[in-house]
Amino acid sequence: MSKSSLSARSDARRRIAAQRAAEAHRRRMVTMASAAVAVVVLAVTGLVAARATRTTAAATPPSSAVAGSGAASASLLAQVTGVSATTLDRIGTGQVDQPPIAIKNAPALSTDGKPEVLYIGAEYCPYCAAERWPMVLALSRFGTFHNLQLTHSASGDVDPNTPTFSFHGSTYTSAYLSFTGVETNTNQPQGSGYAPLDTPTAAEQQLLSTYDAAPYVSASSAGSIPFADLGGRFLVSGASYSPQLLAGKSQQQVADTLNDPASPIAQAVDGTANALTTALCQLTGGKPASVCTSTAATAFEGKLG
Repeated sequence: MSKSSLSARSDARRRIAAQRAAEAHRRRMVTMASAAVAVVVLAVTGLVAARATRTTAAATPPSSAVAGSGAASASLLAQVTGVSATTLDRIGTGQVDQPPIAIKNAPALSTDGKPEVLYIGAEYCPYCAAERWPMVLALSRFGTFHNLQLTHSASGDVDPNTPTFSFHGSTYTSAYLSFTGVETNTNQPQGSGYAPLDTPTAAEQQLLSTYDAAPYVSASSAGSIPFADLGGRFLVSGASYSPQLLAGKSQQQVADTLNDPASPIAQAVDGTANALTTALCQLTGGKPASVCTSTAATAFEGKLG
């Protein structure tokens, strides 16, 4: 690798680290604001009941902007989940600023006897918006998503209106993996934060508190989202590439680039999907073989830090 390439990769990693720190700070502010609103509501209404299982609030549909909203069409999903094996193989490691992080001595995370992927994010978050693209692509190599919705990051945040999907209300079926998607807030302002959406269970919150913190991630970016626990063996904290790549695009425009190995968006999204696939194949014991023996799926072997 040339000195210029190394310098560019180093600059990208510093930028991502700064973005993670900023997102961690934003998330703490949103959490405190949401907590303050909740206290006021409880005081006014006298509500004292606690719920141990995840609760879901009705989502306020996102405002119409560059990115679309509503149910993702079958044709759009087919483009995103059907990126050709040839393209994925050619992209290989692509342009990924931070692949999944390997963790040791953590308990396995599983559901119904299958390794579980836990994602925690929020619809207002541009870094979550960026990361959902490769997560949908990678996980679709092992199973099928249902009821994915189109959304975008908050209009008033950095990288406004980043086009994406939402995992809120979606389901995932797979013979190899299970998936839980938690979107804690919508992209609609409420008080000093954003309207609440999904509430993590106590166990999910514990995983976030434990592994989205030092020594697994830097202290400055602790608590950043998106956060993903891949079977208790790998974690994702923050976006793997800059959401600036998706600026001004609709979901369809992003999807149109994913099968083009020369596209910077494909280099980032498909490259990150390959990194996730490498990790997921380790969770499934190399199944399905048609996926896990591909050049794309092995591109990050030995490179998950």
